[in-house]
Amino acid sequence: MKIDTTPEKIVDLLTRGVENIYPKREFLEARLQSGKQLTLYTGYDPTAPTLHIGHGITMLKLKQFQELGHKVIMLIGDFTGLIGDPTDKTAARQKLTREQVLENCKGYKKQASAILDFDGKNPVEVKYNSKWLAKLNLEDLIELASHFTVQRLLERDMFQKRMQEEKPVYLHEFLYPLMQGYDSVAMDIDGEVGGNDQTFNMLAGRDLMKDLKNKEKFVLTTKLLTDSSGKKMGKSEGNMVALSDAPDDMFGKVMSWADDMIVRGFELCTRVPMDEIDDMAKDMKSGSNPRDFKMRLAYEVVRTFLGDKAAKEGEQYFQTVFQEKSRPQDIPELKPSAGDIITVLVESKICKSKSEARQVIAQGGVKINNNKVILINEKVKSGDVVQKGSRFFVKIK
Repeated sequence: MKIDTTPEKIVDLLTRGVENIYPKREFLEARLQSGKQLTLYTGYDPTAPTLHIGHGITMLKLKQFQELGHKVIMLIGDFTGLIGDPTDKTAARQKLTREQVLENCKGYKKQASAILDFDGKNPVEVKYNSKWLAKLNLEDLIELASHFTVQRLLERDMFQKRMQEEKPVYLHEFLYPLMQGYDSVAMDIDGEVGGNDQTFNMLAGRDLMKDLKNKEKFVLTTKLLTDSSGKKMGKSEGNMVALSDAPDDMFGKVMSWADDMIVRGFELCTRVPMDEIDDMAKDMKSGSNPRDFKMRLAYEVVRTFLGDKAAKEGEQYFQTVFQEKSRPQDIPELKPSAGDIITVLVESKICKSKSEARQVIAQGGVKINNNKVILINEKVKSGDVVQKGSRFFVKIK
């Protein structure tokens, strides 16, 4: 496989959306310039049935490596998913069964295929870490644990916070970075890519590679896509843009982002050239309307993760429903058993339960005739159009 060493492409790989590179940028830059094929991976724990835009950010970085000719592995953490990554968690994750984990990851390859190539001359390889982690015995585990100190593991912010709040820190959570670190050893890779919040776990693998393989592993961490409050976008924070979202949903979610997320959204979630992004940033700073750039961002995000056709569908739907203040044709009708909004939301199956309906109302996500619903006992009448979000409508008979 011929390796592409074009300087401009290497610089873009090393800088765009990158937070840190270990041991240092110059080390990885020299490896990329050498013309030798590198093997690298990112791990994805199947803790939910869909990947989200945070995963998409690391996949876009993997794509850059793949396009240069390097060997990329998409690792499904079907074993580490049983442990549960404690990163950023104020309490232990709910443990999943093996059946739940395997069910969750069924659609991962299909979702990732919008970005990564799984066919052709240099296909991404999919691996599952249960292949080696499930075979470790107690002696192996003790040997791995001997490479880490309790003090180092306790340095993690979320463990410190839990202990201050007198919340439990479970022993199995200590084992997670050991298991993730062993993935690097088992696959004998050259490097790992992951979000900046995964730095501790990835560096654990770097230490193990040094100790057990006498090999220097590079770690590239990507910036995180955060909302205006500083919280990362993801399923844990309840603001997830899923890679399985319908085009109009994904488009609408991006349009709801704060204006200060536009530039970083372009950098991390699209393939728009950085010089264009810099020009847009200057234009907004000079007073141009951010909404126009956000429309472009929403289009490019949907295009990146769902394709050109989906991007056009999402844009058209948003323009029809929101910009033109019109509604979709063929709105389903419902004759509810009672005249309150909660009953309508549940019986129309817009919400799965009364508790979900109350939560959506509290979040300001329900409207009657384009007016936001404030009260959970709001009444409806014949002819009213009830709306949740950007794509769920029902007309009262």
